[in-house]
Amino acid sequence: MTEQSTLIIRRFELKDLDQVMEINRQTLPENYPERFFRTIYAELPSSFLICEVNGKVIGYTMARIETGLSHYSFFHRAKKGHTVSIAIQPEYRRRGIGTKLLKESINAMINQGVNELFLEVRVSNKAAVCLYQSLGYEILKEIRHYYRDFEAAYLMAQKVPKGSNSIFTSIE
Repeated sequence: MTEQSTLIIRRFELKDLDQVMEINRQTLPENYPERFFRTIYAELPSSFLICEVNGKVIGYTMARIETGLSHYSFFHRAKKGHTVSIAIQPEYRRRGIGTKLLKESINAMINQGVNELFLEVRVSNKAAVCLYQSLGYEILKEIRHYYRDFEAAYLMAQKVPKGSNSIFTSIE
């Protein structure tokens, strides 16, 4: 990115689908079919975000809301915000874009009334684990053979403070 580059984070629109799917194919071993992206978008459009630089989509994150047993107590049900996927083109990584996307997505999930946030991440993806920890997630457990290639995943989660309508007050 140059000083003249314009970085915009905005909600995903269906016109972005081909670019988002291409980023998914290029950057992640887990490739989702078109209908999966469409379903996630239909369920929670406010948390399906993209990042553009000079009009080109260079990253995305998508999430959904799930209801089930709390990750913190087997005796309580929770409304949970699940970060399903995040991907940034390699040449744009380590510039804070993933952090900005996640903060916006997390706040959108909190505005939907979630009690907890969670995600799965490859054990080998140290940079992502550090990013998630910096945003308040903690490793709750390791899930063996989680991915198609049999790599393990960490289940990471965090509680949302009661009455919160955001965790992050300023998205810069």
